[in-house]
Amino acid sequence: MTAFLQAPALARNRSTLLVIAAGIVGWVVLNLAVLKLANGFLPFDRPNMAGAPFGVQMAMPTLGLIEQLALMGLVWLLTRKREPVDMAARAPAVRRAWAETLGLLAYAMAAQVGGWLLGPALGYRPFSFHIAGTLVGCSVLASPGEALVWAGYNFFAFALVPYLWFRRRYTDRDLNLISSNRLSDWLVIAAVLIVESAVQLAAMPGVFKMSPEAFMKAAPIAFLLYFFGTVLPTMVLIYAILLPRYLKLTGSMALSVILGGLTYALMHLVEGWSLFTSPRDIALSLLFVFVSYTGPGMFKAYVTLRTGNAWVHALGYHAVAPHVIVDAPMIAKVFRIV
Repeated sequence: MTAFLQAPALARNRSTLLVIAAGIVGWVVLNLAVLKLANGFLPFDRPNMAGAPFGVQMAMPTLGLIEQLALMGLVWLLTRKREPVDMAARAPAVRRAWAETLGLLAYAMAAQVGGWLLGPALGYRPFSFHIAGTLVGCSVLASPGEALVWAGYNFFAFALVPYLWFRRRYTDRDLNLISSNRLSDWLVIAAVLIVESAVQLAAMPGVFKMSPEAFMKAAPIAFLLYFFGTVLPTMVLIYAILLPRYLKLTGSMALSVILGGLTYALMHLVEGWSLFTSPRDIALSLLFVFVSYTGPGMFKAYVTLRTGNAWVHALGYHAVAPHVIVDAPMIAKVFRIV
């Protein structure tokens, strides 16, 4: 009898281990493909990384993934005594979950293509989930107009429209937008924000070169710009709507975390540093997007699954760190703040 009761748990553990093993193999294959195509040089427009050796540039995403896994451990430690959130119950029946998932992914890709077309039509660069220069700099900074239009388009296409569409049928709790334990959520937000801020400042200390006055002017602009341009779109599209459906369809937290990471990368296909001048550059740019963004997307998925609250990752691991701490110097230049 005891063996019978333990069998489902053992099966789940084996499935989880298989998913993790597949994820590790996929990560290794992805990095090997980038190494093969790069041939010792990453040709991207990333001035902030220009002085770093090729090996360091290649190692940074994996080092970042290790840090994200450590943060997952921290989140588990902080939430281990919480009542588990049945996020799959917030999704509809399987048949409808499939339809909503595939429909929303198709819409998201169409909206992403719309950004690629709208930007050049207005004399700007193609829009992505990040404005050109985010985190890594760029040779030609965005204008204030480009930054504002980018934020407005992303907010409308990836946050407002999906939210209003799904809010007709689902509650905010169904969409992971209501806390079930505010004290615990704020503890996780504070802990993750402190750790991630320290890591970001150590890796990219550009903010220390700003005057206090310039930072005080640029920081609120950076916060609001990225909050509407990437934080809310990411939170609503992926972690409020898609993540519960991933869990419903897969029945696996580990696989849902990986799917959350891959979806986050998928929404960054055209970055400001990407090159599309040759088949090799196209392949290298697309592969490096997944190397760069799958890890952060996985952490966002994990913390949302642990807390049942999509706001936790948005406030603890997106809006401030990195987009104020790292991007305030660039925003100061964009808006000509001295």
